[in-house]
Amino acid sequence: MLEPLRQGLPPVDPTAVSGSASCALPARFEAVRGARSFTRSTLSQWGLDERFDDVALVVSELVTNALRHALPGDMGAAGGSGPAPGPGGGPGEAEPTVRLHLMRWSTRLVCAVRDPSEDRPGGSFAPERTQENCDLESGRGLFLVDAYSDSWGWHPLAGRLTGKVVWALFMLHE
Repeated sequence: MLEPLRQGLPPVDPTAVSGSASCALPARFEAVRGARSFTRSTLSQWGLDERFDDVALVVSELVTNALRHALPGDMGAAGGSGPAPGPGGGPGEAEPTVRLHLMRWSTRLVCAVRDPSEDRPGGSFAPERTQENCDLESGRGLFLVDAYSDSWGWHPLAGRLTGKVVWALFMLHE
């Protein structure tokens, strides 16, 4: 999963990888709180407590976007309460997967959210059109991701996995 991610990042020395953690998130908006909690405990284990506020804000936005826009039917649009439709659409089938990944290198931290949608994140969001984006009632989440992270991007998944990964990079200062 990291290879396409690396293509959009500055070169990374594979021997410098010092940690990674991942969690599956339920298809409910309450999952955003769980994602923040997971982020807090992971960053604390890595001695990066001082980065929590910025990283948690970005994680919250990426997970919210995945839940709101990437999940099928009512689950994504309104937070749903019944069984999530599976890949075939029927209740009781496996839930679509939203997953949070945190990866740490010696000088960088990446948070990445995988979701089942192959759509481009943010629709028509463009960082260079800040004035237009700020007037929107919703859709400012990626503006925050752009403002609080050092860079961000996305890529479609390959192989037998369908969907995409949206990632944000934070440079770490030693």
